[in-house]
Amino acid sequence: MEPLSNPQKKLIVNINKEKWARYPIKTHFIETKDRLENIIERYILPFTQKNDIIVLCQKIVAITQGKIVYKKDIKVSHWAKFLSKFVQKTPYGFSVGNPLKMQLAINLAGLPRILLASFLGGFAKIFGIKGVFYRIAGHQINQIDGFYAQAFPQYAEMGILGFKNLDNFCNKLKEKYGFSFVAADINDLGGNILGKTDDLESKNKLLLQILKDNPAGQSNEQTPIIILRKSDNYVS
Repeated sequence: MEPLSNPQKKLIVNINKEKWARYPIKTHFIETKDRLENIIERYILPFTQKNDIIVLCQKIVAITQGKIVYKKDIKVSHWAKFLSKFVQKTPYGFSVGNPLKMQLAINLAGLPRILLASFLGGFAKIFGIKGVFYRIAGHQINQIDGFYAQAFPQYAEMGILGFKNLDNFCNKLKEKYGFSFVAADINDLGGNILGKTDDLESKNKLLLQILKDNPAGQSNEQTPIIILRKSDNYVS
């Protein structure tokens, strides 16, 4: 049985006159005790075909690699509370507008760098330029997730950190399993390709177009893996 699309998401999209299937793979709720290799072998390999592209949600990569921090271990400073007030809020986790996430950013990059990033980011917004804060701050701060329980209460007490060298990580998975891998952070507002195998080096734009509407969903679908498959023979 092939996986079904998530509610209000299309299974097939047309990109540059090509049809691409986006198969959402439902899993159990993934925790730090899980191993990514076991998840791949249990949920993905039975369904894959040659030339498939496997897209992993950045969150499950970080969790299975132990890139987490707990709320109880974070002391939120006055700076974190103050700076977070000026961050544009979104419906999907509030980014560093959450004081806990802002404190993680300070812990990772240091207060002077975060102050500089905040100043330059605020100045750039006057001219409609977005993303300057994260570019200046660096340290994978744009990948910080968690501390948000709307979809899963387990995330209320857990912060999820960014992961370095995701290209290398994806290449190692390809060496082991033979498929192209992508690590992505996609939500209903947009997304980023954070890592990919070398064979996909020039495919960032295509991948973002295929994933643009977030086929994994934004709520509690529990489909953190998407298999992309060119579907030339599909008849609509």
